[in-house]
Amino acid sequence: MTVQDVRAFNRFYTNLIGALDYGRHLYAPYTLTEARVLYELAHSADTDAADLRADLALDAGYLSRILNRFEEAGLIERAPSAKDPRRRRVSLTAGGRSAAELLDERARDSVGTLLGRVDPGARPRLAEAMHTIRTILGDPRADGGDGRGEVVLRDPRPGDLGWIVQRNAALYAAEYGWNTDYEGLVARIVADYAEDHDPHLERVWIAERAGRPLGCVMCVRDDAPGTARLRLLLVEPEARGLGIGDRLVTAVIDFARGVGYRDLVLWTNDVLSAARRLYRRHGFVLSAERPHRSFGRDLVGQDWRLDLHAAAE
Repeated sequence: MTVQDVRAFNRFYTNLIGALDYGRHLYAPYTLTEARVLYELAHSADTDAADLRADLALDAGYLSRILNRFEEAGLIERAPSAKDPRRRRVSLTAGGRSAAELLDERARDSVGTLLGRVDPGARPRLAEAMHTIRTILGDPRADGGDGRGEVVLRDPRPGDLGWIVQRNAALYAAEYGWNTDYEGLVARIVADYAEDHDPHLERVWIAERAGRPLGCVMCVRDDAPGTARLRLLLVEPEARGLGIGDRLVTAVIDFARGVGYRDLVLWTNDVLSAARRLYRRHGFVLSAERPHRSFGRDLVGQDWRLDLHAAAE
């Protein structure tokens, strides 16, 4: 990435935000900065001028002038802070809350119109891309508030497909004693995707936290018409219990339904009890099972199916 890439994105995004304010009435009668101050006050139970200045990166004098205008208009009240008497707590009046609610309603409608032009199948990717930008660039509100950073789902980057093969082979060998036959199977699946996939109908997700991959899943076309196949769901042992598997399966279901698949199928083995419970919670139904000898073990393979139309009703 270059400086020019960032500047080009900034120009595009600035123009996009400007287009949302069609007719220039979105924030009227307030400026954009005044609308931001109202939003922060409406979403903060207890804040003061110093907090606002830090959160919005505003000049102290500029913020003071905004707050003076708001107070004169009856939108805010100022009083000594309970946390520090040297500070002034700022809170919205009933009139100020009504003004903030009106601006928020206009913003929701405007963004809703924008999202209405986005293909449903692309919306999860758009949301994850936005979250990724916030996380990488250090937005403190992008993480889960636990100091470790929030898990995000993203598209694979160079090296991630190789990571999928390596981690599947290593984890299944360690946990189930599977041999390198399984690594060969995973390598073929990943290679087929890398060499020839339709980005509109097939996708890979990587679950990541603080730059470290913690899980993955694939959605690919099945041989049956109108059918997608969920493949290679994996969550690292230390990340289990955080809901990552649930998010990965949800991402596949939403994507498959959004791009028009009728059914979603998968193949697993009976020893993978946690995964089977997860699939069942999402509405998958066991359609067939048969014993087989694979990966150096005697296993019972299972076919599961989800009717995407029925699941959406």
